[in-house]
Amino acid sequence: MLHLLKIEWLKLKNYRTFWILSILFMISIYGINYIVHEIFTQKELQNSVATMLIGGPPFQFPQVWHTVSFFSGFLLFIPGLLMVISITNEFSFKTHRQNIIDGLSRNQFIMVKMVLAFIFAAISTILVFLTAFLFGLTEGGVPVSYQGVFNIGFFFIQALSYCSVAIMFSLLFKRSGIAIGVFFLYVQVLELMLAGILNKYFSPIGYYLPLRSGNSLIPFPFFRNLTRQFINQPATKYLLLTALIYLIIYFFFSKRRFETVDL
Repeated sequence: MLHLLKIEWLKLKNYRTFWILSILFMISIYGINYIVHEIFTQKELQNSVATMLIGGPPFQFPQVWHTVSFFSGFLLFIPGLLMVISITNEFSFKTHRQNIIDGLSRNQFIMVKMVLAFIFAAISTILVFLTAFLFGLTEGGVPVSYQGVFNIGFFFIQALSYCSVAIMFSLLFKRSGIAIGVFFLYVQVLELMLAGILNKYFSPIGYYLPLRSGNSLIPFPFFRNLTRQFINQPATKYLLLTALIYLIIYFFFSKRRFETVDL
């Protein structure tokens, strides 16, 4: 597997778009949380009533693990785009065919892509952990606490789900433009609309959609005392189980798809 990952690295290391998106993602992780931090540290939000509604200072320990994990989740389409680019470029430049001719099995080829998705998700999670830890330290006021750090683990499930869905769309559509368009449209628009409709008429079915189940593991961190009264969200254990089942489905679907598709 290490040899296969070295091959993947050779494909990506000189690809400018890959590095631009990667750097943009790293900057955006800090940037989006910095913007939220500036909004919620305004003087008018520092009174006791606002703090009570928010549920505590959002960027102090231990709330910071929840806050940073939630808002960083809005950027997970970027690692997904990296996966789409990685796979669709194989079809565009016929490198997948050349790899097979050179002795790589179809199973090895798709497995290394799935490992790459795991690596992308792991790196994203490490970035979120470091960002949350940095904000927690700079806010001061309370000692370092890892209570609620499980939200970082939930973020990893989210990231892996986005990357896995990206693999599926890439194998289905092959062409980068179409795959990127469909992926972006689905994760940013279609599933949100479908979840809203289902939750309105058949609540809480909308929470069990592929990406929605993972996203719902980290609920909106502010005004939690109020939102619990109005949102009929399933228990975390059911959402986690659903997200893990979807990951298994993504894995076997993608594996089967590449092993049977015409090269």
